[in-house]
Amino acid sequence: VLCNYVGVRYGIGVSSGTDAILLALMAYGIKGGDEVILPPFTFIATAEVISLLGARPVFVDIDEKTYNINPSMIEEKITNRTKGIIPVSLYGQVADMDTINSIAEKHGLFVIEDACQSFGAMYKGKKSCGLPDIGVTSFFPSKPLGCYGDGGMVFTDDEDIAKRIKSLRVHGQEKRYQHKYIGINGRLDTIQAAVLLAKFHYLGEEIKLRETKGTYFTERLKDVVTTPFIEKHNTTVYAQYSIRTGKRDALSKYLNDNGVPTAIHYPVPLHQQVAFSYLGYKEGDFPVSEIVSKEILSLPMSPFISRDEQDYVIEKVRGFFAKG
Repeated sequence: VLCNYVGVRYGIGVSSGTDAILLALMAYGIKGGDEVILPPFTFIATAEVISLLGARPVFVDIDEKTYNINPSMIEEKITNRTKGIIPVSLYGQVADMDTINSIAEKHGLFVIEDACQSFGAMYKGKKSCGLPDIGVTSFFPSKPLGCYGDGGMVFTDDEDIAKRIKSLRVHGQEKRYQHKYIGINGRLDTIQAAVLLAKFHYLGEEIKLRETKGTYFTERLKDVVTTPFIEKHNTTVYAQYSIRTGKRDALSKYLNDNGVPTAIHYPVPLHQQVAFSYLGYKEGDFPVSEIVSKEILSLPMSPFISRDEQDYVIEKVRGFFAKG
C-alpha cells in the first residue's frame, strides 16, 4: 500500500527510522574507511548509523532558507572514499533532490533520502521517499504518519537492494536458520503495521490540515519572526512548524511561561556534539547550521490544533515582540 503511494516497487517495513537508515547503509556494504556525506543540522540518528558501521560522516552545511543540505557545497567534500549522500528532508520539506541525484550520478554515489520528517510531501510532483536510490522514513508517533510505538520503512525500485534489506532486517536470513548476511533484528512489529494501515486512510486529509495550519501561522507571524520558507516546487507536511528569531531563548521562556509548549529542533549541530568530537570539526566550520541552531524554535503543530489554540500562540508570540 505505502510503496504504491510513494510510487516505487518495494517498501520494506522496519523497526524504526534509525534502523531504516542503518539497513540502507548495510545494504550498500558501508564499512570502515568509507565516507558518507550529510548535513550536520539533523537528528543524530542520520550520522550515528554511519559511525556505527565504522564509516565516517562528512558534513556539508545547510541552506539558510530551507535548512536542508546545500547542494552547491557537496562536490568539494567528495573524495575517493565517498560512497554516498544522505540528504535530510527536514521539517517536512524535501531536499533539492534533482541536483543531489545529478551530483551522485556524476560521481558514482548512492543517495538515501532521510525522509523521516517528510513522508507525504511532494517535490516537483513526486512523493518524498520515491526520488533517490533509497528513501527511508519513520513512523514514530509524532510523525505525519505515526504508529503507536516505533516503526519505519525503506523504499526503493532496486530489487536486489530490497531483497538484501528484507534479509538484513531478520538477522541476515534467507531461509529459516540459514543466514547469508550479518544482520539485525529490525522488523516492523505487526501491531504497529496494523495501526499504520488504519491511520494511512486519513493521511491525505491530515496533510491538508497541516498545510492549512502552517499557512495560518505564517500569514500572521511573518512580520515578527522568520517563518518557514517553502520552495515553489515543493509541498511540506509541517512535521514541525519552526520559526527563527535572534531572541529564541527569551521567546521560548515567555511562551512556556504562558502555557505554550515549544521545542528546539536542534540546539546543537552534530559537528559540535561530544559524540562526534573525534571527527575533528571546530566551531565555525558550518556557520549556517550554527546560527540556525541558536535561533530555531518549533511551535505547537498538529492536524488537530484548533483555530483558538493557534490564535493564542500567535497572540503570545506577537505580544512578546510588542513588549520589546
